[in-house]
Amino acid sequence: MISKLLHIYLLIKKSKTHCIVEKQIYSYEEAFEESLRYFQGDELAARVWVNKYAVKDSFGNIYEKSPKDMHWRLANEVARIEAKYPNALSSEQLFELFDHFKYIVPQGSPMTGIGNDYQVASLSNCFVIGIDGSADSYGAIIKIDEEQVQLMKRRGGVGHDLSHIRPKGSPVKNSALTSTGLVPFMERYSNSTREVAQDGRRGALMLSVSIKHPDSEAFIDAKMTEGKVTGANVSVKLDDAFMSAAVEGRKYTQQYPIDSDHPTTVKEIEASNLWKEIAIIARWLCTTIHYIIITTIREIFPIDLFTLNNVTYIVQQNNRTFYAFEKSF
Repeated sequence: MISKLLHIYLLIKKSKTHCIVEKQIYSYEEAFEESLRYFQGDELAARVWVNKYAVKDSFGNIYEKSPKDMHWRLANEVARIEAKYPNALSSEQLFELFDHFKYIVPQGSPMTGIGNDYQVASLSNCFVIGIDGSADSYGAIIKIDEEQVQLMKRRGGVGHDLSHIRPKGSPVKNSALTSTGLVPFMERYSNSTREVAQDGRRGALMLSVSIKHPDSEAFIDAKMTEGKVTGANVSVKLDDAFMSAAVEGRKYTQQYPIDSDHPTTVKEIEASNLWKEIAIIARWLCTTIHYIIITTIREIFPIDLFTLNNVTYIVQQNNRTFYAFEKSF
């Protein structure tokens, strides 16, 4: 086969921080078999690595045979940057840190993007997006949609909050006269996610809303409606006032804007009923509905590090939960 005879040489300047790397095109079978040996017979690990992390071009040519090649790519690229600073680590030293995932595991997008000359890919896995100031307009909603798509096509996962959107039935000055609420925009963002291909897989999206928003129950129900919001996970931000009302059997007041002293919309609900719905759905019916105890997060995170009103994205790994924020400084 031509692909087996074709050799592409990537010449890297010889120095104490770099080595010469020969780039060859491999068939899928060759890369899978070598990766299978690398992972000591673990077929799932081998296929995931070849499908998601091996460098390939838009024609399907694969340029890495196993994670060893990937780790040399990472080491060489990091060494190129290291060389600009005192006490730089060589590519050989860096390779020892990367090799067999011993000490440094970049994970996800960094493993795909660092030193990759064939794709424009993000070096971050997850992003939380939003707009400063008023975001309750078609222009702002479409701007967020575009930001979401631009990030996803570069392999980024995205999270954003919908609590800024007016609830259903709110008066507006366009021809519709009243707002459709946030559910149609859930579908919009979900569909955008499904449209974006990322090397054979769709993008990743987390949508959140405050329990204080009058459309929060509709937000939950939309995820449970078959075929409606299939491109997004959803998360409900709960506060202590809601949880206390649910435990004590009291009513809970929802409003819009959620943090306003002079809300335009006010709605009372039975907190315990909505809590039971959230708990039943999350536990038994749909694992993609999450909840965040936002009051607790505000208390345990240093307020001088994060702006906590717009926590949107939760990532669970090894039984630990990590949070991403819309603003930080």
